[in-house]
Amino acid sequence: MRRYSLRDEQWERIKNLLPGREGHVGGAAAANRLFVEAVLYRYRAGIPWRDLPARFGDWKSVHRRLRRWCESGVIEQIFRHPAADHDNEHMMIDSTIVRAHRHSAGALKKGVRIRPSDDYEAG
Repeated sequence: MRRYSLRDEQWERIKNLLPGREGHVGGAAAANRLFVEAVLYRYRAGIPWRDLPARFGDWKSVHRRLRRWCESGVIEQIFRHPAADHDNEHMMIDSTIVRAHRHSAGALKKGVRIRPSDDYEAG
């Protein structure tokens, strides 16, 4: 379970950026850490929202909350915070779970015929 979880020092760095913290205007958000770990789990495991483990709660609620945080700029603020850290010399996005459609890999579409080029016929 810890494979996709936040380490304590990572949580300490972002917890004050999240809505619902003490002294923040608005209602208190329940279980911010569990929510953040649910989002991380979903994206790191590369699973559909419906396959989110039950320990994170209802997947629809997690998705709805993430959408609200994206629209309000909270997620962008969370990602900008570590980017501003001068100790981060290298930052990269891991694309090991990014999937491409078969047509992007050069597969032929139905009904497409390949005609030899003029150079091929001349040789």
